[in-house]
Amino acid sequence: MVRLAERLAPLTRNVFADMDQAKAQAAAQGVDVIDLSLGSSDLPTRPEILAVIAEALQDTRTHGYLLFHGTREFRQAAATWYEQRYGVAVDPETEVLPLIGSQEGTAHLPLAVLNPGDYAILLDPGYPSHAGGVALAGGQMHLLRLRAEQGFLPDFGQVPNEVLQRARLLVLSYPHNPTAAVADLAVMEAAVDFCRRYDLVLCHDFPYADLVFDETLPPSVLQADREKRVSIEFFSLSKSYNMGGFRLGYAIGNRELILALRRVKAVVDFNQYAGILRAGAQALLGDQTGVREMVNTFRERRDAFVAAMHRIGWQVPVPQATMYVWAPLPLAWADRSLEFCQHLVQKTGVAASPGAGFGPGGEGYVRFALVHPPARLQEAVNRMASWLGLG
Repeated sequence: MVRLAERLAPLTRNVFADMDQAKAQAAAQGVDVIDLSLGSSDLPTRPEILAVIAEALQDTRTHGYLLFHGTREFRQAAATWYEQRYGVAVDPETEVLPLIGSQEGTAHLPLAVLNPGDYAILLDPGYPSHAGGVALAGGQMHLLRLRAEQGFLPDFGQVPNEVLQRARLLVLSYPHNPTAAVADLAVMEAAVDFCRRYDLVLCHDFPYADLVFDETLPPSVLQADREKRVSIEFFSLSKSYNMGGFRLGYAIGNRELILALRRVKAVVDFNQYAGILRAGAQALLGDQTGVREMVNTFRERRDAFVAAMHRIGWQVPVPQATMYVWAPLPLAWADRSLEFCQHLVQKTGVAASPGAGFGPGGEGYVRFALVHPPARLQEAVNRMASWLGLG
C-alpha cells in the first residue's frame, strides 16, 4: 500500500466531490440536470479578447515557455487598470504577479508565509481553497465565524490571544463567496489595523470586484493600506471577463509578498501561454461594455430567481453582489445541507452546493449559482417547489 503524506489528511473529505458524484449518478439515470452548484459563468468571452489569442497563435514567438520578464505587458496593464480604478500607484515590476487564476495565489501564499504550526485566520464560511492552501503548508486554521445578523462581516475581537500569538495570516474575500456579503472601506481599514497590530499578512481574495449590483464598487484592501505594508490582493479575469477556462489572474501588493509568491511559483510552474496574457491585457484596458453587460445579466438572473423563490415561500435574501444566492435551508433540512443537495439532484435534477462545504459556519445553508438564463432558473425553482411541497 502506498504511504501518502500526512498533509493530505485534511483534504480527504470533499463535499463537492460528493456532489459531483451525485450529479453524475442523476445524469446517468436520464435526469435533466440544472447545475447551479458551480460558480462558472456560462457567458461567452468577448470576441475582441478571443481575437487577440487567435492572432497570437500565428506568432511563433508565443510558442515557448514564458518566464516572468516576458509577462511585462500584462503586468503593466494590470497596474494601469488598478491605478485608474482605485487611485493607488502600483509598480508593475515589483508589485504585480500574473497567476493561473486567483485560486493559485491564495492556495500558494500560505507556503510563502506560514511555518508548520503557524495559524491562519480564515472566514467561516469561506472559499474552500483558502483552507486547502493552509493545510498543504502545515499551518493551523482558526475559523472566524460569520453570522447573518452581522451581515456576514468579520469580528476580529473573536480571535483568542493564544491564536494571535502564533498567527501569521488573515484571509478575507469581499464580495464574499458564498454569502454574497459586501464589505465597505471601514471593514478593510479595521482589517489592516488588526494585521499591523499583530504582525499578520493580510490576503484579500477579490474575484468579484466588478460583480456588484449597485453603483458603488467594493473597495480594494490596498485603499486601506496604500503603502502596501501588510497586504496582498488577488484578482481574476474569470468573472469580469468570462475567462474562467483561460485560468488568468494576478496579485497586486506588498513587494516582499509578491517576491515570495513568485519564488513559490517558480518551482511549481511557468506562466500561461503568452497569447492568453495578451488577451488579458486587452480585457483590462479595452472597452468595458462587456463587463457592464455581464453585471446586468446576473442582476436580471438574481431578480428572476429571488422573485421565484419568494413566490413559492422560500424567503431567500437578495444578494447585492456575486453570482450566488445564499439560502437558509427549509427547517426540515436545517442541519443536513449535503444530504439535502444529494436528494435534491436525485429527485429534481437541480444541483446546488451544500453550505457545509464552505465550513462549519455554512451548515444550514445552500448556495445557488445563477449560471443559467432566467427561464431555466424558473424551471429549477418549480422543480424544487414540487419536491418540497411549496408554493
